Amino acid sequence: MKRDLFAGKIGNEPTVTVRAPGRINLIGEHIDYLGGDVMPVAIDRFLQIEAEPIEGSHCEVYPEGLRFSEPAKIDLSELERKKSGPDFWQNYIIGVIAMYRKAGIEIPAFRAVIQSDLPTGAGLSSSAALETAVALLVESLSGVEQDVADRALLCQRAEHIYAGVPCGIMDQMAVGAGKKGHVMRLDCGDLSRSYFPIPEGVSILTADTGVKHALGDGEYRKRREDCEMVLRRLEIDSFQNLLERENLGEISEKIGERLFCRARHVVSEMKRVEAFSRALIDSDLDELGAIMRAGHDSLRTDFEVSCDELDGLVDAAYGIGRAGGVIGSRMTGGGFGGSTVSLVKTESAGQVKKSLEDFYQEKFGRELNCFITTAVDGAQVVPPSQTPANK
Repeated sequence: MKRDLFAGKIGNEPTVTVRAPGRINLIGEHIDYLGGDVMPVAIDRFLQIEAEPIEGSHCEVYPEGLRFSEPAKIDLSELERKKSGPDFWQNYIIGVIAMYRKAGIEIPAFRAVIQSDLPTGAGLSSSAALETAVALLVESLSGVEQDVADRALLCQRAEHIYAGVPCGIMDQMAVGAGKKGHVMRLDCGDLSRSYFPIPEGVSILTADTGVKHALGDGEYRKRREDCEMVLRRLEIDSFQNLLERENLGEISEKIGERLFCRARHVVSEMKRVEAFSRALIDSDLDELGAIMRAGHDSLRTDFEVSCDELDGLVDAAYGIGRAGGVIGSRMTGGGFGGSTVSLVKTESAGQVKKSLEDFYQEKFGRELNCFITTAVDGAQVVPPSQTPANK
């Protein structure tokens, strides 16, 4: 990201700078909105907002270098949801502002410049990063401060209402409460969290397929509705009720094949989170790899949210194997495109990256956006001396 972008665009220094990371989820996919535990990390790809308060009732927002080419002028007296089209991205800003206004917080108009090196539509929580950064900006300008969990819940409500995505709470919590060098285990029911060190000598390799998913297009919502239908037909309150069943197949006749597959993914994924936690404590790399493989297979077959590009990359990673430095690999995020995440030996990360890039070019005829990343702290207001230099 560029230093002094705001000054170059606006002509003076910003009053406040906030920065929010993306996130990668290592295990626990499509169970956050069902109250399950998940294990994400905040990564060193960021969305940054530089801003200053201005007179009047309109906010001016300049998205620089993003796929949103036009600046936005947001009327604080209306805060109406954008229905569709090129202005739809503004809902992630409008929604957060509206939630703070609903809570009785007075928000001054502001002028802001947004930049990011976080890919959009890649399953790396670019939307949650934008929401969280806007929330921190609003708090800084209005003189209020929320607990990280309350802030995450506010951003989640904004995404539900204004973007139309019935997301769980994982993304906002991972973006807001990540911890450097650690994997977070988040209970999405009560938002309690614990942290596990990433084993020494292990790096995170992210591979963005370039297949853009749009979670508001209906398929994500259908998966959630399927899971809610399972609970209604079985007359239970939570999938936790199914964890102790020795034979999950007993419910198949009652709910039908499709819903049974959805339920089988949820229950098995909840169990994989527990196993993944133990494997991290024991630094059992073989077990971590086996769990990630099983998680991807479940997302591919039972939850049906993968795609050819994701499957190809995961298969290619396991083809490289432990001898080549790959510990484990799976799709990450909501699916229907996006990215894979691989745990790799640090000493082999560069070669694994090249191997996946070569495979993707040969198999799909296009470049792979593949990068090595680390776990970082969550979103924060940035002191002026820590604004990053040009990358």
